[in-house]
Amino acid sequence: MANNGRRSVKAKKGPTIGTGGHGRKALEGKGPTPKAEDRPYHKAHKNKQLAERSAAKRPGAARGAGARSGPKGRATEEVVTGRNSVVEALRAGIPAKALHVAIRIEMDDRVKESLKLAAERGIPLLETGKPELDRMTDDAIHQGLVLQIPPYEYQDAYELAEETVESWKKGHVANAPLFVALDGITDPRNLGAIIRSVSAFSGHGVIVPERRSVGVTASAWKTSAGAAVRVPVARAANLNNTLKAFKNMGIYVLGLDGDGDVSLPDLSLAKEPVCIVVGSEGKGLSRLVRENCDQIISIPIDSAMESLNASMAVGISLYEVSRQRATK
Repeated sequence: MANNGRRSVKAKKGPTIGTGGHGRKALEGKGPTPKAEDRPYHKAHKNKQLAERSAAKRPGAARGAGARSGPKGRATEEVVTGRNSVVEALRAGIPAKALHVAIRIEMDDRVKESLKLAAERGIPLLETGKPELDRMTDDAIHQGLVLQIPPYEYQDAYELAEETVESWKKGHVANAPLFVALDGITDPRNLGAIIRSVSAFSGHGVIVPERRSVGVTASAWKTSAGAAVRVPVARAANLNNTLKAFKNMGIYVLGLDGDGDVSLPDLSLAKEPVCIVVGSEGKGLSRLVRENCDQIISIPIDSAMESLNASMAVGISLYEVSRQRATK
């Protein structure tokens, strides 16, 4: 066949000029196959997202009471959920903002009593749809009843102590100032029981640190049996600095510990202004708090018993202080 006078040129083997090795890159692929949970349209990915959302919810989103968080993670309000919990909270006289009742709720004795108690105390009754109740409680089991608790208004620890000392010096307060400070207590039932003991033995307040400490929750209110209305709970930004300030005001700081250097019956400072500091049942007093105490007091107990519950130790100590103050 004629080629019109043109010569055929044989193609050169290998990549041509300017390819930049594109062929090799194409052979490399896109890396390993992503896990099923990392593929946006896979069922495992949706399950992972649901699990993360559930984990992000507040702990204790089951039955009972729980706090809702506001800006910077600070508790803004608390809700008590479930028929048993709500009726018990109302019986205990816990302050309440409103009682939310599900639309077309199935009546039983607990619901009837809750409505009656709320009406007697003037607590607003709000008929609320189930979706809203679910949102308020973070999908907790509410059984159609949700009690809103207003946030507790804490006093400042320094101001409370200063006012109490001044009132005592002016004769407006009969007994010398008596406070209880908590170091590492996280159980609200312990706080409630301590508030109750402070009220029973004419104490002037309970001091709780702002961080890593229990606050006045619905559970603490209930355990205090209404004493939280009479006994102020004050917050300390830094417990050690607060204890130092107390000492400068003339308040003796007494730590409770099983290895104390003074036995409770031998306490000689009971009639003076005092602040009793109690630590957690497991760890006891922290090192710095211990160093800031004027005395470490121990309660004589049977050697077979390792330690006392924090609220029980406070109750025994307050009784001894009250007993000594009653003697002339």
